[in-house]
Amino acid sequence: MVIIIIYLIILILKILENALSTLRSIILANNKKSLGAFLNLIIALIWILSTTIVIINIQKDFFKIVAFALGSFIGSYVGCIMEEKLAIGNNLIICITSKDKKSLINKIEALNYDVIVIDANDNHDDKNVLFIMTPRKSRKRLINTIKRIDRKSSIIIENAFIY
Repeated sequence: MVIIIIYLIILILKILENALSTLRSIILANNKKSLGAFLNLIIALIWILSTTIVIINIQKDFFKIVAFALGSFIGSYVGCIMEEKLAIGNNLIICITSKDKKSLINKIEALNYDVIVIDANDNHDDKNVLFIMTPRKSRKRLINTIKRIDRKSSIIIENAFIY
């Protein structure tokens, strides 16, 4: 019974460590240095604890390694899901649309987004290129609005940092 509890502790610690590591990477990519440094402190403490538990009698207990690796796998997946739910950061939406889609610009402005509009053209007709900054949490709603009004629009999404 005690050995099963040890496997569970290793598994849970590795899930937590890897979930936080994944989250830390994304937080640092969004220029949140202080939070990233604090998470790294927690990650290091968890790593030391879990690794110490695994190393003790490692030659006699292969399942510690399995719990360690499985925890890493599950933790990375959990970290991605956490980040997706938190949706930290901003996106720059670049939308290429037909010039006759003034209703699209009006709708986006009605949703309280600032829209920069640049006139453009391709070989076939006049276009507008729209630049819209949005929090990642609002990105899906904005894209759905654009596609509902202009299904043929092209949308490019970039990570954006606001300074």
